[in-house]
Amino acid sequence: MLSVVVAPWAERAEPVFVHNPDELHDAASTMKVAVLAALCRGGANLDAEVPVVNRFESVVGGEFGNDPDWDSDPLPWELLGTHVPLRLLAERMITHSSNLATNICLARTTQQAVTEVWRRAGATHSSTPRGIEDYAARAQGVHNRVSARDLVRLLRSLAGEPELLALLEYNEFRVDLAAGLPSNTRIAFKNGWFPGVRLSVGLVQPADCPPYLIAVCYTGRLADGTDRTDPAARLLARISKAVWDRRDQISRPAPPVRPEPSARPAPPVRPEPSARPTPPRSAG
Repeated sequence: MLSVVVAPWAERAEPVFVHNPDELHDAASTMKVAVLAALCRGGANLDAEVPVVNRFESVVGGEFGNDPDWDSDPLPWELLGTHVPLRLLAERMITHSSNLATNICLARTTQQAVTEVWRRAGATHSSTPRGIEDYAARAQGVHNRVSARDLVRLLRSLAGEPELLALLEYNEFRVDLAAGLPSNTRIAFKNGWFPGVRLSVGLVQPADCPPYLIAVCYTGRLADGTDRTDPAARLLARISKAVWDRRDQISRPAPPVRPEPSARPAPPVRPEPSARPTPPRSAG
């Protein structure tokens, strides 16, 4: 299953291209954007020192932990048992896609706050009801899922929070969407992956035309779960390049609709001389 949404960055601008925009995909790490927004909007003190732990409450009861073999960032694991600024963990959640940092950040906000982030964005299908690797919840049907349309809405909802968008520009995994762009192109984006799933959403900022939003979600056998060499990441890169090549058309207003020649109105019928009407009588 492949889903694509492309839209101008302008507020309330409708997408200019959609393909399966509302199909649901496992969120993978794209849900970390919603966690970041909930953490910052909730007034968390990002400079506060917090313990680095690997035990978290499951939303269905009990506890769970993360597996370092499934994490793309070794740094938080090296800090286990210490205290670090919450800001460091929030940054690693985005820039290095740390699963451990994500669950620590999620524990510093609430599921209700994350739900409110999606609601405020205008999302109609997506949700983040549990932490990463909460397998007990997943076994009971509790899933983090997103649609391409909602991912575009989520990123647009950060328009008034430039510091969050700036952090997304420091994403270390410059594959999929970023790989389809010229190397010096600014993009604030978050991707996610595991076997069977590859997703990415980004705000692309060309130097020669207005910025635009793009979300691509893929679910299928092509996604092998590797962070940088995933064949599905190359698929997303090709889509990103195709959109880039047409970037000047994304924010261009639609041309006025002109009637086809065959649809032109017929000229008025002029009466023949023999059928000339008699002059009207005076009403005086």
